[in-house]
Amino acid sequence: MKTGLVTDILGYMSFEEMLDICAENGVESLELGCGNWSKSPHVNLDLLLESSVHRDKFLDSIKKRGLEIAALNCSGNQLEPTEEGEAHKEVIEKTFRLAGLLGVETIVMMSGCPSGGPKDVTPNWLTHPILPSHFKTLDWQWNEVAFPYWERAVKIAKENGVKKIAIENLGCNLVYNPETLFKLRNEVGDMIGMNFDPSHLFWMGGDPIFAARELGDAIYHVHAKDVRIERGIYNINGLIDVKPMESFQNRSWNYVALGYGHDVSYWKEFFTVIKMTGYQGPVVLEMEDLTMDPLTGVKKSMTVLKEALPRDFKDVEIKSLANVQ
Repeated sequence: MKTGLVTDILGYMSFEEMLDICAENGVESLELGCGNWSKSPHVNLDLLLESSVHRDKFLDSIKKRGLEIAALNCSGNQLEPTEEGEAHKEVIEKTFRLAGLLGVETIVMMSGCPSGGPKDVTPNWLTHPILPSHFKTLDWQWNEVAFPYWERAVKIAKENGVKKIAIENLGCNLVYNPETLFKLRNEVGDMIGMNFDPSHLFWMGGDPIFAARELGDAIYHVHAKDVRIERGIYNINGLIDVKPMESFQNRSWNYVALGYGHDVSYWKEFFTVIKMTGYQGPVVLEMEDLTMDPLTGVKKSMTVLKEALPRDFKDVEIKSLANVQ
């Protein structure tokens, strides 16, 4: 279970500087944003697709620091029935192609969220269906939009050598928990698994440890990301909070650096249970704590991650220092 980092948090750094910082801080693998919701700070998607010279240089820069690519990320809402949705589909297909050219087997992305019906253009995430029309909407979203799209997407991914599509359990998407992941997986096959991000289950009221046991070998990728439920706010207003993330002082919950919502003993149990499921892939830190400097958050989170993962890091730290020198 190698450590990793979603590199968008260091998007203010150049590619080479980011790689140096990762190597210096014990990061072993990278999850690289390729577009859509990511600003793709370290991947020029079109250039890498067009030029084998640039691909070789790109890979060499990563490998000479003892790093590897854990996954490419093209998260967006490709099920949105607008020009933006079509643009997201294009980036996804390009990312599949780039993965094949780079030898990357895992893609991280979202399931997407369709509109509320054939004549609607606004994504509609139904979380409290009570009327017959609500269930009609859900049926249309899954059967008329999601399943057909994903059947095609799986086919294209396979054609490009992708082995695993890891769908993140994020809100405002059709797949947001184990139950909805299995609904899609049972329809389109085991190319689909979960990018298991425990932070989202925290704010939805679930328990990531129970969820990990339920997912079993459907876990294809893991994010190390924490949430703090804010005392004195959630007790009054509950966990459904529509205030922007920047209003962290007034929110019921916030994304925080690893260890700032749940202590290291929790993460020791979580990662051990993840290992019990048979998962041996990377555990990739995603740092979105707005209360601290990005690099500070990465360093503090990496300290907790290295303590919590059920493995020894002494040899890795020595190797990383040797590569930097």
